[in-house]
Amino acid sequence: MLRVHFTPDDLARVRVAPGPDFLWEISNSVQTLQRRDGEREFGAWRRWARPRLSASPRLLSRLLPPRGYSPDFLTPTTGDRGSLQASVEVLLSTPRRRLRAELERLAPPVRLPGWLGELAGGDAEALRELGGALHTYQREALAPHWRRVHADIDADRALRLRSLLDGGTEALLAGLGPQFRWRAPVLEAAYPVDQDLWLRGRGLVLQPSFFCWPTPATLADGELPPVLVHPIHHTPDWCAPARGARPAPGPLGPLLGHTRAGVLRATRTGCSTLEAARLLGVTHPAVSQHLNVLREAGLVTTVRRAGRSFHVATAEGRALLAVEDPPAG
Repeated sequence: MLRVHFTPDDLARVRVAPGPDFLWEISNSVQTLQRRDGEREFGAWRRWARPRLSASPRLLSRLLPPRGYSPDFLTPTTGDRGSLQASVEVLLSTPRRRLRAELERLAPPVRLPGWLGELAGGDAEALRELGGALHTYQREALAPHWRRVHADIDADRALRLRSLLDGGTEALLAGLGPQFRWRAPVLEAAYPVDQDLWLRGRGLVLQPSFFCWPTPATLADGELPPVLVHPIHHTPDWCAPARGARPAPGPLGPLLGHTRAGVLRATRTGCSTLEAARLLGVTHPAVSQHLNVLREAGLVTTVRRAGRSFHVATAEGRALLAVEDPPAG
């Protein structure tokens, strides 16, 4: 169980991260890639990604076991993290004392031979190899799907904003998902170990993560700037090729029309007009027309940010889509 302890000042300083964090997505996906659960969410991606990986990214699995502790320095919370390059530069500037302490927690000193031992000592070549592995892994395993990762996280942020507007910070915390329980002033979450995070007026960054699974994640060192990484909703076919995809069959097709039903499905986790057009293999104006109809019917809402329109299914739209969900169990 993870327990996050809030003060009144902390409740006023909760914020949602502006988008996906490159290093959290890399770390979470390396761990998820080594697991076997979550077949519906990640099975197709695992089968796609495993044969694509070259030798270099496989180094990351030595730092990121599928369960348990992983070093905090792999997901820095300070510095410029607006690009993967900037994030990696922050990571590679980690002080040597911290590198050694965190890697020795991952594996006792007698088990730090070879590359891990060199990395723990701050060896320049080992650090260069780690930076290269991060870039290669992003390119091989995540970049082809990054548009979907970004879109789904944008959709989750839109839902969090709605919770915040409707019920304030406590509603935002209470609505994070089934893994969480808000019992003021403590947020409890399913977690692999027993851990308490005392915010002490520092606030909390909520980081939606596409590859976080099956429980939330946070840093092991409670003195670092607090962040809570949490899973988001996935559509079953997110790993399917985007271009030329045909609308999936389902009971909504005969009711709404197959293309309009496909547009509604795309908005379950959020999409732009262009993304929906590419997903369904239809024109941009056609998708716009279907979105107008769905919006007028109260099934879709449109969020506009930084000149970009982003479409998200409303509660009524998600309820309608639920008729296509397979029965639990």
